[in-house]
Amino acid sequence: MFWVVQRRDGLPAMYGWREHADVGGLMTYGPSVKATLRRAASYVDRILKGTKPADLPVEQPTKFELVINLKAAKALGIIMPQTVMARADTVIE
Repeated sequence: MFWVVQRRDGLPAMYGWREHADVGGLMTYGPSVKATLRRAASYVDRILKGTKPADLPVEQPTKFELVINLKAAKALGIIMPQTVMARADTVIE
């Protein structure tokens, strides 16, 4: 699996989805999955109500999350700077 706490070479890694930090990844920065799924649901709703998919605008994510896993940081021997911790949306201890 690619989201293990410590890669085989012992280097820290950053991922794009929050779920990777939840299962042991060091940190993630990426679009909010919940917000993305909500937007997708609204598109499905509009399509089911008759809107042609080609008529729907292309959207980019607007909410991004920084998640830091302190357990993984400790396992890798990394001390996370307070400036980074202050910017985190979620800190897993």
